[in-house]
Amino acid sequence: MLPLSYAPPLPPPQSRPNPTPSHKPKPQPCVLLFPAALRTAAAAAAISFSLLAGNAAAVAAVEQPPEICRGQDDGREVEVKAEAVTNEQLVEEAWEVVNEGFLPDAGSRPWSPELWMQRKQDILQGSIKSRSRAHDIITKMLASLGDPYTRFLSSSDFSKMSKYDMTGIGLNLREIPDDNGSLRLVVLGLILDGPAHSAGVRQGDELLSVNGIDVRGKSAFDVSSMLQGPKETFVTIKVKHDSCGPVESMKVQRQMAARTPIFYRLEKRDNENSSVGYIHIKEFNAVAKKDLVSALKRLQNSGASYFVLDLRDNLGGLVQAGIEIAKLFLNKGDTVIYTTGRDRQVQNTIVADSGPLVTTPVMVLVNNRTASASEIVASALHDNCKAVLVGERTFGKGLIQSVFELHDGSGIVVTVGKYVTPNHKDINGDGIEPDYRRLPDLNEARDYLSRCQSKKLS
Repeated sequence: MLPLSYAPPLPPPQSRPNPTPSHKPKPQPCVLLFPAALRTAAAAAAISFSLLAGNAAAVAAVEQPPEICRGQDDGREVEVKAEAVTNEQLVEEAWEVVNEGFLPDAGSRPWSPELWMQRKQDILQGSIKSRSRAHDIITKMLASLGDPYTRFLSSSDFSKMSKYDMTGIGLNLREIPDDNGSLRLVVLGLILDGPAHSAGVRQGDELLSVNGIDVRGKSAFDVSSMLQGPKETFVTIKVKHDSCGPVESMKVQRQMAARTPIFYRLEKRDNENSSVGYIHIKEFNAVAKKDLVSALKRLQNSGASYFVLDLRDNLGGLVQAGIEIAKLFLNKGDTVIYTTGRDRQVQNTIVADSGPLVTTPVMVLVNNRTASASEIVASALHDNCKAVLVGERTFGKGLIQSVFELHDGSGIVVTVGKYVTPNHKDINGDGIEPDYRRLPDLNEARDYLSRCQSKKLS
């Protein structure tokens, strides 16, 4: 599964710099034996938040616990307080994350493992006398990369980020393959004292069903959407505690609900006999796919002959939501997006795993504030000859950030990869050029898509 990605707020459009999956951090450079609960990398479900005002971006993902039953822990693991981490170790920990995964061409300054090693040696020549000084050193060390998205997070900023909840009940799910090759959904992270935690869900529990529907084999994203609902309503879940514990059913009250970002209507265009289904997607969140499916079906049943998908001013949201929405329009096996980076966990080819929900022509409206996950959708539909792009060149935000927690509760955001379109175009910086500046008529769009298909097959 593509790890979810966090993308920090976009800079002003005129600067057009450089979206986001997170993955587990590399083994820590410190020699201390830290408890597993402290070794976290945010958003194992891949959350890319590129909203200008967004500050919450990812769910803190706790390392997978060992497969043991409750009560069988021998108690040897002793919790280590943040104070036990030396300032030098904290700086080296941040250095190591960059050393293992930073994407060199993301920064504006030369980078190589050799230059980065020299920087560590220069920094650690003397002692670092205070924690605030260590944080200052990390901040400057990351700034030296020349990448506006690789940066330090204070513990308060990391805490805000780590509590983003796309389920509405305060948990983060991870897909784990079992011995038979199918997927289990395991609770990777919990908001302490959140609804799921208060109801008795614990890290490492397997989620078996939601409102009586078996969820084994389903994606973490789809099940997270199933858990969503109106605030203060209840959802019934069944979990298996640890790998060999009891199965328990529980009712959990939702604490928050994602608002629908989907707005749609049926229109008649001048000089056309056919009806068009107009759909505006404001952002990509946990309910975007579900609500878009409903909109597409209702518009089709109402007589829509084709669709206009409006992604103007859509600055992104959940990367995985964008990927799942793109799949609704693609043929099975079509490439949605490529991700590249130094770390093999970042290198991925995401393809559609089923046929399209609609086969009628699609026009996608874009502008210079169409960014991140929106650009993934636009390029996937365009490069697979499923849609024509109309409007202005998109923003061009194609970098992937991972969020890592350091052992004192602070964190760092590091650019680890980038997105490449199905036609192998690097989104970052350049954006995507539309096919038309103004909305074409239906026949023009059909002719364009037909030529595109012929060229693709030749």
